[in-house]
Amino acid sequence: MVEHAKYDVVRRLDKAEIRQYPRLVIAKVEGLGDGGFDILYRFITGQNRQKSKVQMTAPVISEKIKMTAPVLSDASSLAFVMPESYTLETTPDPVDGRVKVLQLPERFVAALRFSGRWSEKAFEARSRQLLEELARNGVRTKGAVFTMLYNPPFTPWFMRRNEVAVEIEPS
Repeated sequence: MVEHAKYDVVRRLDKAEIRQYPRLVIAKVEGLGDGGFDILYRFITGQNRQKSKVQMTAPVISEKIKMTAPVLSDASSLAFVMPESYTLETTPDPVDGRVKVLQLPERFVAALRFSGRWSEKAFEARSRQLLEELARNGVRTKGAVFTMLYNPPFTPWFMRRNEVAVEIEPS
């Protein structure tokens, strides 16, 4: 069983929920999108200064940031959440300079869950749905919508747990 990042549901909307997450330590690779997965996987399987293995957790967090013109590419990142027992001090030191270990502060996040395969089209549709629901309920967002994926790629599409989420202003 894979450990999941813990959170408290503080409010339920129609399809979305407002969650309070505690401080989280993440290992993140920026600018490579899904290409960062292999780099992060090597990091948690022992390619770090301590040669320590770190248990895989869920979700895997993916951010895709649309750049403005004239830049025509997207910047994206992929992050693994470290197990709850890890701190910045106890997380192994990366040997690959592309891996950054960061601490996210306690924060409030609105999330909308859906099943199926992740796709750009699904991300955009669910992101719109989440943002519209938040606007209807007077919830103010902070930053861009991101994806949280909970299952390995071999999980059948109908059993997958995916979420679009966005940090929100505490009410």
